[in-house]
Formats: sequence, structure tokens, C-alpha cells
Amino acid sequence: MREGTRVSRSTHIWNELKRSRTAYLFLAPFMICFIVFIVVPVFTAALLSFTSFNSIQPPKFVGLLNFKIMLTRDSVLMKYVIPNTFKFAVFVGPIGYAMQFLLAWLISQLPKRLKKVYVMAIYTPSIAGGVLISTVWVVLFSGDRLGYLNNALINLGLISQPIAWTQSASYLLGIMIFVTIWGSMGVGFLSLFAGLQNVDPTLYEAGKIDGIKNKLQELWYITLPSMKPQMLFAAVMSIVGALNAGQIGVQLSGQNPTPNYAGQLIQNHIDDYGFIRYELGYATALTFMLLVAAYSFTRLTWLVLGNEDDN
Repeated sequence: MREGTRVSRSTHIWNELKRSRTAYLFLAPFMICFIVFIVVPVFTAALLSFTSFNSIQPPKFVGLLNFKIMLTRDSVLMKYVIPNTFKFAVFVGPIGYAMQFLLAWLISQLPKRLKKVYVMAIYTPSIAGGVLISTVWVVLFSGDRLGYLNNALINLGLISQPIAWTQSASYLLGIMIFVTIWGSMGVGFLSLFAGLQNVDPTLYEAGKIDGIKNKLQELWYITLPSMKPQMLFAAVMSIVGALNAGQIGVQLSGQNPTPNYAGQLIQNHIDDYGFIRYELGYATALTFMLLVAAYSFTRLTWLVLGNEDDN
């Protein structure tokens, strides 16, 4: 009976595959790319995190040594990288997300002709982020008298000597947070704006009948519940962007490691060990821990903003 059941089940599965072969054919390109570029690299990284590998000699299995070094011997990670990354993520993630929603909501209240202009003006910096950093922010925060900020402060009599803004441990992280938030109006902002435009107008009419009196009540009782998918997407993008940031400190200071590790984030630490020291086993272990952290925060976001069926 069991063999007959197995045969009939296998036959049923095979018939379903044959019947849906067109659908699987269309899914095949995505699945192949997903396996090759996502599943295989993640699986390989998980394996390499338990090895000592310098990219020249074959990987040597070392067990949990990389993770022990991470927790007990890597003083730079514990003293600078994790605190910097936490501060950076706490400010850039929630504040950037709140600003994305606030600007999207304010623009949605404008006349139709002005919406496109403001959306393009706010979205553009996220496209040309690297170019703007090198052409605007580096010049603005330049450490000599020709830097725009130093020149303005000296002319106002607020300082007598120029300040090396991006070379100072006191200012670098704050500048990184400011510049990143300024340029964070990317796809998350666009998704929130699109969600605001797609809220059913009849809901607002029904809300007025039910006693909603102002825009804030509309926002709380109608708008936010109607655009949870877009809010979830934008929140996930903010989390991933905050945890994966790293180039901003190197671009501003011109150094990796950043001066006195003041702007050293987890991504900088990974690049330092992976592409400067060529300790790829340890760098992969750091990457794997970053992946775990990103997944954990993403799941938390799903629990808060996702639907019950999605959780």
C-alpha cells in the first residue's frame, strides 16, 4: 500500500509539473539567477566563515576560530566599529525613514503639476550620491580655508583657524550621518509616495462622514493602514541601507581605515580585512554576522508592519 501511495503521489507531482510547465519555464530565468547569485554566494560565505583563507592558498578549516577572534580579540570591532555602526544605523535608519514618509506626504498634498518637480528634485541626490559627495560635500567640509564651511565661519568670526572636519574624530561620524540622511530619498521615498497616491479617495470621503476632521486624523486612520506594503518595503530598504553603508566615510575622509576609526562602520571593517589584509576567512565571518543582523532587523520590521498572514 505504501509503495502504491508513493507511486501515485510521484505520478501526481509529475502530472502537475507537466501541466504547469509553461509557468515553470517563465520562472526558470529568475530561479537560475536567484540560485547562482544569492543562494550559492550565501552558502559559500557560510562555509568560508569557518576557514582561514588568503585568496592564494586553499582555505583551511579552523572551526569557530574566526567568531572567537571577533568576540574576544578584535578590539577595533568592539571599541569602534560596532558602536559607530549602531549610532549610524539608529540615526540614519529611523530618521531617514521618517523623513522619507514626511516629505512624501507633504508633496502628496501639493497641486498635481508641482508634485513631479518636487519628487524629481528630492530623488535626484540618491542617484548621483557618489558624484555629489566628491563635488559638494568634500568641498563644503574641506579642512582648509577654502572649504565653504570653514570660510563662512572664519568670515563670521566664529572660528580663527580652519577645522579639519572630515579628519576629526569629533565630527566625522556626525557628518556621515548628515550626508547619508540628505541622500537617502531613494526607492524607499518613491515607494512611499506611490503608496500615498494609490490610497482610494473614497476612503477619505467615508472618513469625513464618520467624523474625521483634519489631515492628521486622515493620516492616522486611513492613509497609514492603506499603505502598509509600501511602508514595509521602505523600512526594509532603510535597514539594509543603514547596515550596508560604509563608503561614505571613506569618500569623505579619503582613508580606509577612517581617521582614528572615527567613521569606521562594519562594511569598512569587512573591506579592510577582505581587500587590504586579504584575511578573507575572517572578512567572510564578519559578512555572515552582518547578514544575520540584517535578517533579524528585517524580521522585526515584518512583525511590526507586515500583515498577519505574512508573518
